Amino acid sequence: MIQNQINNSEQLIVPEIEVVSTTKKPFIEANTKAVKLVHLKKDCTIPVFSKDNECTIAHQEFIDIAQECASNIFSGHSISIPEVRVSHVVKGRIPSAIGKPVKELLEHEKTIYYERMMFAIEIPTISENVYGQSLKLTIGGVRAYNQENLYSKKSIEKFKFFIGFKNMVCCNLCVSSDGYVEELKVSSVLDLKNKIMELIGNYSMQTHLNAMRELPNHSLTEKQFAQFLGRCRLYNYLSKEEKAAIPLLSLTDGQLNMVARDYYQDESFCKDQEGNINMWKLFNLLTGANKSSYIDSFLGRNVNAFEIVQSLGNSIKNKERHWFLN
Repeated sequence: MIQNQINNSEQLIVPEIEVVSTTKKPFIEANTKAVKLVHLKKDCTIPVFSKDNECTIAHQEFIDIAQECASNIFSGHSISIPEVRVSHVVKGRIPSAIGKPVKELLEHEKTIYYERMMFAIEIPTISENVYGQSLKLTIGGVRAYNQENLYSKKSIEKFKFFIGFKNMVCCNLCVSSDGYVEELKVSSVLDLKNKIMELIGNYSMQTHLNAMRELPNHSLTEKQFAQFLGRCRLYNYLSKEEKAAIPLLSLTDGQLNMVARDYYQDESFCKDQEGNINMWKLFNLLTGANKSSYIDSFLGRNVNAFEIVQSLGNSIKNKERHWFLN
């Protein structure tokens, strides 16, 4: 269990419990904007299932449950204020404002909620160092109402949740497959809490850290990097049978363009003087480019970035053939 991993770590400092507020670069950009949790609680309506008028589990409830789970599991550690980003605002108005021109609407006559929301909560007192860069343990999740059928009766609701690390140099999220649930299906708040607790408990923090510490030990030459990007371009044109036999790649062409640019220009993760780039830097170029993803596809692509560089590193280490380098 993760609690045992925490207790056995010699590097962790356990202060009195406190809530920490931080300001930093966003962990996702795309078309999102930052909001405070209080805004979701006081200014936003809660969508319902239209056939029976039953409430959905609101964004703020999801965040509150995650905070409660973090406080229970990481008792004695600092828990940061949630960093919340939203997109795809859905606008409405109160009944008394029916027929009123938009420009004449008063603030109290407007209603809004956000179709998509993502949040991240750091546990800053649980930190590690990889390749000279500080990583802080982070939990978070995604709620996207566009994945629900709100025109029917109340049904199973879907969430995405993760636990991993945030690279503080760039706020890239480092997430592995065992710390991520792509479709967490629940029917109640209690069910959601239990499944989050289960995921956090099953997360192998030390295994994830060891895998990330291994990444700087293996590098691509400039020629291999160019080969990798070229193969990435070909990937989408393969048949289903061919794709099934090689690692998944979910980044878009536009994001691969950003990786190519940052190979030369990124201050923290660009190539060295010989043109070589290690797997840790490549991983952060991929996760940095992924910040342009929409909220509902962001986490899956982040996990995919880790799986890609890990498989590349393993093939180099074991001197095996790899489709993206052939």
